[in-house]
Amino acid sequence: MVTRMLDPAPSNLDEPARRAHYDAVQRQLDALLEGEDDWVAAMATVACELHHAFDAFHWTGFYRALGERTLVIGPYQGGHGCLRIDLDRGVCGAAARLRATQRVDDVSAFPGHIACSATTRSEIVVPVLRPDGTVLAVLDVDSDLPAAFTAADQDGLEAVCAELGRRYG
Repeated sequence: MVTRMLDPAPSNLDEPARRAHYDAVQRQLDALLEGEDDWVAAMATVACELHHAFDAFHWTGFYRALGERTLVIGPYQGGHGCLRIDLDRGVCGAAARLRATQRVDDVSAFPGHIACSATTRSEIVVPVLRPDGTVLAVLDVDSDLPAAFTAADQDGLEAVCAELGRRYG
């Protein structure tokens, strides 16, 4: 199936327009992942689609859970990411450890923030949970803009990650 990538949404979209764009992204992802059973292919596709769907997404990717204490880089779009993250460190570690989305308007104010990129100003990290509640991965999105993520982003990304957990967990 050949699909056309969605035009990127500008960072100044209001909440209703942002939610509508997430609906379009979810439909696109459903079409792209139809019949796909490979978890790595799914992560790569989701990272690419999300990264290009929103102007404010400057790093978009996955960290895979390895054992009970470590996240390891998975497919991503953007500059280099940290290769490994301990669950006691950073926004990604907190999301995995707490099994809850972390939306951070100012990363410099987050205790233990890991600066994989000096330009990152805000971040949202959403856990991908298996049906049994264990962490499969986290989806990490960084922005060079302060307070780039809204409730619409959180809801949209949580829906994407919930579907990934159901399909690949």
